[in-house]
Amino acid sequence: MSPNPVAMTVASLMPRAKEELTELVAFKSVADFDQFPREESEGAARWIADALSAEGFQDVALLDTPDGTQSVYGYLPGPEGARTVLLYAHYDVQPPLDESGWATPPFELTERDGRWYGRGAADCKGGVIMHLLALRALKADGGVPVNVKVIVEGSEEQGTGGLERYAEEHPDLLTADAVVIGDAGNFRAGLPTVTTTLRGMTMVRVRVDTLEGNLHSGQFGGAAPDALAALVRVLDSLRAEDGSTTVDGLSGDSVWEGLRYDEEQFRTDAKVLDGVELIGSGTVADRIWARPAVTVLGIDCPPVVGATPSVQASARALISLRVPPGVDAAKATELLRTHVESHTPWGARVSTEQIGQGQAFRADPASPAYQAMADAMAVAYPGQEMQYAGQGGSIPLCNTLAELYPNAEILLTGLSEPEAQIHAVNESVSPDELERLSVAEALFLRNYAAGAN
Repeated sequence: MSPNPVAMTVASLMPRAKEELTELVAFKSVADFDQFPREESEGAARWIADALSAEGFQDVALLDTPDGTQSVYGYLPGPEGARTVLLYAHYDVQPPLDESGWATPPFELTERDGRWYGRGAADCKGGVIMHLLALRALKADGGVPVNVKVIVEGSEEQGTGGLERYAEEHPDLLTADAVVIGDAGNFRAGLPTVTTTLRGMTMVRVRVDTLEGNLHSGQFGGAAPDALAALVRVLDSLRAEDGSTTVDGLSGDSVWEGLRYDEEQFRTDAKVLDGVELIGSGTVADRIWARPAVTVLGIDCPPVVGATPSVQASARALISLRVPPGVDAAKATELLRTHVESHTPWGARVSTEQIGQGQAFRADPASPAYQAMADAMAVAYPGQEMQYAGQGGSIPLCNTLAELYPNAEILLTGLSEPEAQIHAVNESVSPDELERLSVAEALFLRNYAAGAN
């Protein structure tokens, strides 16, 4: 890394960053309070509020959002007349899934093979630390040249929209000239990348009922309508033979014009088993960044162990649909619900319930903030040129901010490169990526301030 003073300061702060990320990862801050105690999320929120206060932030507050969670806000004033930049991250995390699948405890940050392992290490508690490192480096080298607002969300992974609704109810709170969303990631470790599109998302719970109660499969099977079999038929209707998503009325042929994603590299990144084919058609980038993708997230049915010979009276599934840029998520939700209802066989009773939704997002990479970030990344990643990529995931707040503040420039960076395995077991963060991206963010803030003069 360049012997730039900011880079040198960030390097010196990395041991402290590891200690702080260890503390933050230790909070089991899953914003599903049926699974994890609310106190864990509230503890993480207080930790972040205390960290902002210690850095001189004003108006630090725990915001009670409409979905029953807390977001953390703080404001750090810069020089008079300076631009304002909003820095975003989230402290809530995905559940650890099968804890026995982790090589080390999911809520204990553990260093192994040059990476730091723990739930939320990359997504997105590491993003909180990245923002702190960038600001500390600037304070040590002449000061922070912009006004800084920080917002750290408490329910991003749940898709319940608490912060979006809070922002809509308090439209002046998050006003900014530029927004850095620290919840994306480089295309691969060591290749500086800004994400310019996000797919939206909708989640729908489906229930199928066919009988008043379960029946003996020997006495009634063959004529009695099986709710689980009906549900399987419905779920199968959502994919074509090649695995492409097929929701009636929803286009699935858009193409991605930017960065290419090699199929063999994708197989390696996704850890696809030998001999197993990729699904869908078009390029990999088309499939994961520009087209819809349905996923069955869960099914309620009897487990194999302890199952009885019964025809099932009821069955449920939770379906996620990733919505490509340019498609309204509400419209996609209605198409999905209509598809499910029209493809339910045998006259079975079916009900659908929407439980989460977020719009897709498309940024303007021609805006001045992108040049400021490109120049910053060229220093943080010597010899590399900033790339533009899409992301298949969803960050619903992006569209809310774009609608509330149409003149704001929005950039997406972060620590979730493929090796991070976010949302899976053994999530990790690269300390090298944390260090370089912290340098890039600090230099971006400096470049962006200079561009106003």
